Amino acid sequence: MLDVEFLRQARRLTGKNNATLVAVSKTQPNEKIMQAYQEGQRVFGENKVQDLCEKYQMLPNDIEWHFIGHLQTNKVKYIAPFVKLIHAVDSLKLLAEINKRAIQQERVINCLLQFHIANEASKFGLNLENAKIILESEAFKQLRNVEIVGVMGMATFTNDEEVIRTEFQNLKAIFTELKETFFIEQNSFSELSMGMSGDYEIALEEGSTMIRIGSKIFGARNY
Repeated sequence: MLDVEFLRQARRLTGKNNATLVAVSKTQPNEKIMQAYQEGQRVFGENKVQDLCEKYQMLPNDIEWHFIGHLQTNKVKYIAPFVKLIHAVDSLKLLAEINKRAIQQERVINCLLQFHIANEASKFGLNLENAKIILESEAFKQLRNVEIVGVMGMATFTNDEEVIRTEFQNLKAIFTELKETFFIEQNSFSELSMGMSGDYEIALEEGSTMIRIGSKIFGARNY
């Protein structure tokens, strides 16, 4: 069952903080997505390419689709025609493939660099040194059809709010350093994507511009 009241509350909160709410609709049926759509929600996130493509075909064309999972290079071509934002870019190889497919579609695809900020080895992401190597490379400078619009990261899954807050502060410091070093004249580099169902309030307090919430909106996932 869609938690309409929570969705309304989250939309008010993100509006107040000039942030974007990404409703994580992975594994959810189209009926539930349409319920959220009828409440005014337009930004949805999926983590499987096949599911995203099917939902794109069947749901209203003013939905802004974000790909939020770990993206394999051989799957980029399927979402390149329509995806609004790719959240989790963690290699030059992936950026080059996104650029290649964007050229074929005659468009520019927006991306976030994913950073590993948690104490969990299972999470993907760059460190600051890796990111600088990519951004300083000649290969990156040749990519004309991808635009890095910010950074994203996931905090440790823990009840310790200080740990979470420190990790979000670290990501904000990374964002600031990259902005000042590489993107000072690029107004579009503006997204600090952090915060999920369990920690979005802390994330907003620490300056998040984009939170991703699934289960609190849609209820349990349908695996």
